[in-house]
Amino acid sequence: MIQFNKYIELNTEKRFGRPIIKGTRISVYDVLSWLSNGMTRKEIITDYPEINENQINACLSFAANKEQRHLYAS
Repeated sequence: MIQFNKYIELNTEKRFGRPIIKGTRISVYDVLSWLSNGMTRKEIITDYPEINENQINACLSFAANKEQRHLYAS
């Protein structure tokens, strides 16, 4: 699993503190939403050239980690 903390940050001054891709205002939620709506990684990168495949993978890793923490917290 990719180390998402290299690519993802929480900044209360950007996007209301949502997790975002470092150096952008693109949230993890945005990327997950695009993927779940059928966009390919290539389409995302074409539409948002400021991000790359590693950053997309980091968003997936972040979501998986959050889900795992949620399961064990219950």
